[in-house]
Amino acid sequence: MSVPVLSLPLNDPAFVRDPYPLLARLREETPALRDPALNRVFLTRHADISAVLRDRTRFGRSALHRYSRDELGWPPPDPARANFDAFNGNHLLDSEPPKHTRLRSLVGLAFTPRRVEALSSRIEALLARQLAKVGADGFDLVAQYAEPLPVTVIAELLGVPQGERHHLRPWSAAIVRLYEPTHTAGEQAEAERAVLEFSALLRDLARLRRHDPQDDLITALVQAEDGGDRLSERELIDTCILLLNAGHEASVNGLSAGVLALLRQPEHWRTLAQAAPHQGSLPLFRTAAEELLRYDTPLPLFERYVLEEVDLFGETLRPGEKVGLLYASGNRDPRRFERPDELNLTRDPNPHLTFGLGIHYCLGAPLARLELALSLRALARAFPDLRLPDPDAEPEYVGGFVIRGLRRLDVVAG
Repeated sequence: MSVPVLSLPLNDPAFVRDPYPLLARLREETPALRDPALNRVFLTRHADISAVLRDRTRFGRSALHRYSRDELGWPPPDPARANFDAFNGNHLLDSEPPKHTRLRSLVGLAFTPRRVEALSSRIEALLARQLAKVGADGFDLVAQYAEPLPVTVIAELLGVPQGERHHLRPWSAAIVRLYEPTHTAGEQAEAERAVLEFSALLRDLARLRRHDPQDDLITALVQAEDGGDRLSERELIDTCILLLNAGHEASVNGLSAGVLALLRQPEHWRTLAQAAPHQGSLPLFRTAAEELLRYDTPLPLFERYVLEEVDLFGETLRPGEKVGLLYASGNRDPRRFERPDELNLTRDPNPHLTFGLGIHYCLGAPLARLELALSLRALARAFPDLRLPDPDAEPEYVGGFVIRGLRRLDVVAG
């Protein structure tokens, strides 16, 4: 018996604003569904999504490491997106072994947990400086707090000069629009331009660092060596673009959605505000960050390509077809989480899917977690009486369901 055929309204503003009622109904009715317009089978339950993420034999982030485009029945590449496709096919996230193994080993030599944790004091200083700029009578938390930090942290981590940093957010926003299942020709052209411009900047910086090393990630990536193997210039550039896009979008959307969830349930904000001034409070904020990433998933949908013919709930899938993994649905699955629609800031364990599983587990997860925990604590210390000016107002989201982020979040100090 084949899976149900249904249409997912991924670009419907009402669904993007609150996907959880529909996802809950679908999750209880069926573990999988096919959307003919999007030509994908979507999985709704935590266990099935987890199984696909861990199955390296039958599913992957790419299929072109095993098959040609002709063998898969894919059309020729679109020359209008050649630079985006070259970037997307070359970085760590969309590579498969043995290329993925090699890239992850080399990048891991430079992007270490120690380097991330060493950023703590710098992140706290940046947060304090940003909070000093906002108005206590009211401000847009997205533009004035959530967005500046990840861009600045990634820029400082990479070693991007101050005068070039204003480009990073627009470049990231343009590139990630192409990860939505549907996009316009104009958005495609903007992404192409962003890849070219960002690549040119990084190429210049990499060449400078080879002759004049600095204490930054680009220098570390230039110098990373494993048994005589090094990153090529193109691999280094695409790795840096990926770090900006993945780290920035998840951090901005995770913090904004997390604060919205907390302020809609003010007792949870009061819990954090009471803890924030105390020494030793960071573990609570780390646990709270994990729960917020589960409760309102900042990147709700990821995909895998089928690598071998496989039967999913009676649906035969062939190599090159796509499987949509509804992380936002799996993260609310009552089969895996007790009272999943409730916000529990001390939930432990918390096996959410937000950073993926298996070999493609997010390399930047430690940085995203640190940024979110420190950002929440700094905000709760500065504004313990933070609230929404109109708790009943419907938030507006930018983009679609894949890169799901608030357009703005107006808050007042008390």
